[in-house]
Amino acid sequence: MVSGEPAYLPATPFGILKLLEYYKIETVGKNCVVVGRSNIVGTPVSILLSRKGYPGDCTVTLCHSKTANMAEICRKADILIVAIGKPNFITADMVKPGAVVIDVGTNRVEAPEKPSGFKLVGDVDYDEVSKIAGWISPVPGGVGPMTITGLLLNTMTAYKNKYRHLTDGDCDNCDNDECDCEDKHCDHHGHNCNSH
Repeated sequence: MVSGEPAYLPATPFGILKLLEYYKIETVGKNCVVVGRSNIVGTPVSILLSRKGYPGDCTVTLCHSKTANMAEICRKADILIVAIGKPNFITADMVKPGAVVIDVGTNRVEAPEKPSGFKLVGDVDYDEVSKIAGWISPVPGGVGPMTITGLLLNTMTAYKNKYRHLTDGDCDNCDNDECDCEDKHCDHHGHNCNSH
């Protein structure tokens, strides 16, 4: 991942990249601030967005619990990605007007008005930040489904890599070097080309 070589990406950062692509959010040359340095979200997404190519080519700042002047740093972000695990941590005064805000947090908070007695909120104060952000992901329903998308894309890639011989026009599992069957019905369990 760090070197840019093909890799199975962590599902949530992968989903965030797909979100940026789908909504055609410009990343090249943008100032991106990532709040949270976990091994599964913050650190990998900071690396991915700093890599060459789209979505990437950002100038990335990675903030964490020991970061001084975090509000000031966040206000400079064109893209703000928050994965710190604290409900409503990012408030409107910490966000640059027009910024893209991606809320990765999922926090269960008390809500006596709900039948369950709780509700899910993100790490961003959605009600206030949505008034000034140019684009913001909701919680629930934003990054969560994109994490599933990232996981499914990795699963499909793994399947294709494992069974590439079934779809790439080569009959790798049979002993017949002359194999030119069009439909390649290879039995990958018995390693026989069934179309002969």
